Amino acid sequence: MTNRISQCFEKAASQNRAVLGVFVTAGDPDAQTSAALLDSLVENGADFIELGMPFSDPMADGPAIQAASIRAIKAGMTLQKTLDMAASFRQRHPDTPLILMGYFNPIYIYGRDAFISAANKAGVDGLIIVDLPPEEDVELCDAAREAGLSFIRLVTPTTLGDRLPVVIKKAGGFVYYVAIAGITGTKSAATDSIRSAFTRLREETDLPAVAGFGIRSAEQASEVAAIADGVVVGSALVQKIEDAVSSGDDTKLIADVGTFCASLCAAMQRK
Repeated sequence: MTNRISQCFEKAASQNRAVLGVFVTAGDPDAQTSAALLDSLVENGADFIELGMPFSDPMADGPAIQAASIRAIKAGMTLQKTLDMAASFRQRHPDTPLILMGYFNPIYIYGRDAFISAANKAGVDGLIIVDLPPEEDVELCDAAREAGLSFIRLVTPTTLGDRLPVVIKKAGGFVYYVAIAGITGTKSAATDSIRSAFTRLREETDLPAVAGFGIRSAEQASEVAAIADGVVVGSALVQKIEDAVSSGDDTKLIADVGTFCASLCAAMQRK
């Protein structure tokens, strides 16, 4: 299943562009609209999808994604329904990598082995679990890797010392560089610091490396795309969903998110 991820990066490289990854929370603002949003994102150029597993205490996330989780949970979204949404997405989009992103607590409650089995059956390609460091690999990482799921590691500005080889030792799919120190959606990433970080990352791993957290516009995404193998946009897109929800017009919501995604896609092309 990791082939979808590697093929995604190979295709982008052959087209002299960076990969565009987008994050949305499953079930935000409701299951039906969320599925339509996923379709719109793919249609408007997203190379891979990070599908957030709603959680009541998303400690790494800022206000926008926290609010998205709350909306999704209030609308009835559960981990099982997230997995069902992933399976439905895979039927409609057989080639687009799908990564589940979130926290370990819901997986623990669901049951680790049951979750891995269900994720595999749904066609999920990889996992990003933000609160499981390498010291806790026995909890999920080892079993997920054995089952063929890529376990994507987060690397932060404070990881780039002796800690880096430890963090990326079992990484799969790609390495995700967190371009700010702090929670999502609260600061803008600095291009100079990203450039320095990617110099170090490429000394340590042959995996593709993407940058995310703090990338809020097509202009900024274009700057990062000149450095990174890929760019992930989350909070800025989720904020578009919140803004559109307030209007009560689902058609406008899907159109606005699609237009924003298309602008990000265009920004991936390198000059």
